[in-house]
Amino acid sequence: MPILGLDPSLYPRKPAHFFVEQVIRPNILALHPYRCARDDYSEGILLDANENALGHSIEAESELKSVNGEVKSTLELDLHRYPSPTHDDIKARIAKLRGVPGPSHVFLGVGSDEIIDLLMRVCVTPGKEKVLITPPTYGMYSVCAQVNDVGVVKVKLELSGDKGEGEEEGRFSLRVNEVKKAIDADQSIKLIFLCSPGNPTGTLISLKSIRLLLEYENFKGIVVVDEAYIDFAAEGTSAISLVNEFANICVLQTLSKSFGLAAIRLGIAIAHPSLIQILMNTKAPYNISTPTAHLAHLALSPASVSAMQTKVSTLISSRQHLISALQSNPLTQLGLGKIIGGSDANFILVPVLNQETGKPDNTRSQKVYKTLAEHEGVVVRYRGGETGCEGCLRITVGTEEENKYLLKKLEETLTRL
Repeated sequence: MPILGLDPSLYPRKPAHFFVEQVIRPNILALHPYRCARDDYSEGILLDANENALGHSIEAESELKSVNGEVKSTLELDLHRYPSPTHDDIKARIAKLRGVPGPSHVFLGVGSDEIIDLLMRVCVTPGKEKVLITPPTYGMYSVCAQVNDVGVVKVKLELSGDKGEGEEEGRFSLRVNEVKKAIDADQSIKLIFLCSPGNPTGTLISLKSIRLLLEYENFKGIVVVDEAYIDFAAEGTSAISLVNEFANICVLQTLSKSFGLAAIRLGIAIAHPSLIQILMNTKAPYNISTPTAHLAHLALSPASVSAMQTKVSTLISSRQHLISALQSNPLTQLGLGKIIGGSDANFILVPVLNQETGKPDNTRSQKVYKTLAEHEGVVVRYRGGETGCEGCLRITVGTEEENKYLLKKLEETLTRL
């Protein structure tokens, strides 16, 4: 069955064992997408979408005593009109920034979470088929799977740091052979979710390992690589370089982290046009709001991208300083353990140890977490319940002043506990 709206010349050609029509649920392939009022015409006297022709009713001058320029500019947008259903201008900027051919390779969602949910809905049959995840990993994969009545196969990341044949080396690396075994044992797996850099691990998954899964003939589904933190990693580590080669990969990114725009909820999927078209056919008609689109367009301008890169460089430098401080006296003497995982994101994963046994201690870690939050005004994240993260706190890299305050209060808290 052809994909509605897709140019036949854009059908996938590599890898040879992958057929996108066999991954997508039949009811989705047969879906005639809802055509919204702006699909055909977006200019002129717009009397087609039952909008309020008189405009919005937010009286900024009378209701808001102080309105800054950003708010004023937002109120000047055509808020009484439905937003673009495609936002090709934003997609074009993303395509140029990330090095893919054009907007046909880009999909926009209300955060990456909407895209994760949408991928499950279009690819995985509820009650029958499954996704594969690699704990410890981002929790929304399992949440979306449960919401969609989709089974979850778990293949743990390497927890010991040992290296097996054909495996990556290091803690929290991908056990490629074990993933392949899981695929061989269960042909109902349609999606593999890989978080790189990982959350909460901060560890990159190598392009070599991802390529091995893309080329594995026994897997007929799609590898989803979630790269929310990729801008904090070294150049050349993004799986987007594989999108131009393979049709069975979907890379997720976001404006929440490196761009500092978590509040606008703008997620990105970059993939072969065949999958992008399926997502476009299935999404809500106007999923990205006009204010979000306006801010995203500004954030993707050359000047704003340059500013983002400067801030990322600052955070990477601060990350290294924070790592050094966390791994030195007096914190190590007070029972802060060696940082585990990678340092490729904007956070650090570090265990709190039992001072008598020298082993990670969930009870003490929780006490430190709660004391910092409830008495010291410092909120970090307790991750001790995650696979392989016993006793761990996940600490986001803050400003220089915030990092200094964190270190001071962490030392005081560890001294008391």
